[in-house]
Amino acid sequence: MGVIRQVSTREVYRNNWLTLREDDIVRPDGSTGVYAVVDKPTCALVIPCDGDRFHLVEQFRYPLGLRRWEFPQGTAPEQQHLEPAELAERELREETGLRAASVVRLGQLDVAPGMSSQRGWVFLATGLTEGEHEREHEEQDMHSEWFTRAEVERMIRDGGITDAQSIAAWAMFLLHRS
Repeated sequence: MGVIRQVSTREVYRNNWLTLREDDIVRPDGSTGVYAVVDKPTCALVIPCDGDRFHLVEQFRYPLGLRRWEFPQGTAPEQQHLEPAELAERELREETGLRAASVVRLGQLDVAPGMSSQRGWVFLATGLTEGEHEREHEEQDMHSEWFTRAEVERMIRDGGITDAQSIAAWAMFLLHRS
């Protein structure tokens, strides 16, 4: 089976967090087209777990115009590349103030493969100690709280957690625990 082939590319937009490019492509049947791709660096999502408690963050998500609960997650600024475990520890500390004695990789996610090259790693953080968060300026409205497993699952069922990466990470967590 053939694949879509890039014949040319041009950068349309760039900032500290992403690059948008437009590719001229040739499809397997020989027809041509255009594909827009959002390039973002690898992200890390962390499930902070203390027994039956899980730490979530809530923040205003501008593109949705809504506040949303999710697991701590993100990329390094200025499109830097960090090792996934190092990035996970950074995001955990930055968003929640938590430090973990153990960070275990649960799996990998393709964040939005129909439009973005971004891939993400999911980690389980345990042996947690509390400290001061180190949030970025854009995260100034963020707050975090502990929830029980039953509360997290109720929030997923009832639409309190709609972040696709957080829900996929929860599935990885459940598979890891089974």
